[in-house]
Amino acid sequence: MKKHHPTSPIELKIAYIGGGSRGWARKLMIDLAKCPDLTGEVWLYDIDMESARLNEQLGNWMQDKPGVVSRWRYHAEESLTKSLQDADFVVLSIQPGTLEIMGQNLAIAAKYGLYFPVGDTTGAPGLVRGLFSAITYAGFARAIAEHCPKAWLINYTNPMTICTRTLTKVAPQLKVFGCCHEVFSSQEMLAQIAMQYLGLEAVPPRHEIEVNVTGINHFTWIDRATYKGHDLLALLREHVNKPGVIREYTMAEVLEKKNWFHNADQVKLALFQRYGALAAAGDRHLVEFVHGFITSPEELGRWGVVQTPIEYRLARWAKAPQQTRDLMAGKIPFDLPDTGEEGVLQMCAILGLGDLITNVNLPNIGQIPNLPLDAVVETNAHFSRDSVRPLTAGPLPAGIWGLVAPHVNNQEMIVEAALTGDQDLAFRAVMNDPTTVLPIDKAWQMFREMLQASRAYLPGWNI
Repeated sequence: MKKHHPTSPIELKIAYIGGGSRGWARKLMIDLAKCPDLTGEVWLYDIDMESARLNEQLGNWMQDKPGVVSRWRYHAEESLTKSLQDADFVVLSIQPGTLEIMGQNLAIAAKYGLYFPVGDTTGAPGLVRGLFSAITYAGFARAIAEHCPKAWLINYTNPMTICTRTLTKVAPQLKVFGCCHEVFSSQEMLAQIAMQYLGLEAVPPRHEIEVNVTGINHFTWIDRATYKGHDLLALLREHVNKPGVIREYTMAEVLEKKNWFHNADQVKLALFQRYGALAAAGDRHLVEFVHGFITSPEELGRWGVVQTPIEYRLARWAKAPQQTRDLMAGKIPFDLPDTGEEGVLQMCAILGLGDLITNVNLPNIGQIPNLPLDAVVETNAHFSRDSVRPLTAGPLPAGIWGLVAPHVNNQEMIVEAALTGDQDLAFRAVMNDPTTVLPIDKAWQMFREMLQASRAYLPGWNI
């Protein structure tokens, strides 16, 4: 991105829904701190005000630290209306429901023989999460339309497609896009391939790997990839055919890494080998979109995938506030690492400070012509002054279309079910998911148990 620096920083109001975030909010603080072209206020709204106030303290504490080149004022605010009023940008990153509910729904799926490593996007746990996420997001859409209708909305919450689609369906006039970093790791993989097979002295930067992105979030595909004119998918085909590149893992081998987010790229490469395009998400997500992988922990382990225990997520969640306090107390060294995220770059481009091309989630206006119009899809887009314009990705190839299209239909059904309270429609989406390899009566029973576990976030539903 080539930037045009203003003579003085642009003053903004950013409303952050989910302002008590342990991850995304802090990455935004770091990137804002390193951007001299912007200044202003960040309003941190959250139902967990203790976490929002801690982030308020952290953001304001950072202002006079070494390396900080901008000035921001952070406010924790319990009123959504006050947070949104006249905002220029709205960032959304919430934890839909609770981690305990997430864990219960993953355990229910496992009881029926379905072992999801993540469970936040698709499959029965992800779709039920999407159901109550959409109900929450419908309220956000109406509030934003009333209090800051001209704002740009950046969504980070999963299920990405369902949350973003709810915003666009409830308030079509809003300017909405969703951001995910899964494609970035695939670009980094291709950069490694470029170095290895082109004899480069160093791995090229990710942004120099030009890719055509198509599909839906966490099930995106790269069907063209180049580095300075070199066809990287041709090099990748050469690579995957070498002995040992695609291989079986043992559960012991996976567990000994002691990394609950381990990604061996075996599913990604096997799909590439058979479909001719690179599935551009981590294996932990990919196995949840395609039948056959989640039938047992051992089957997951064979592909180098392990389930993330909910106990680990809960422990990490509980430790994060004290780590923040330790940072402000000087017990942990302060630095401004490269977050790898693009939210601030996107803001700068929208404000006219230089164009940017990157992958985002937007309503389909024809960028993928053989997927339904208005459904949210993920492709590259061109960011410029007050504009985010999707770039044509082209039609999905027949085989890949057959994998992706059912998920698009299921996501659309979940959003419609959430907005209308149609329990039967929501079940049909769960039953239609390719990982729901159950008789219909067992699938219904599993679905009802998940609704029961999630009932606190399904107001008015007959559960």
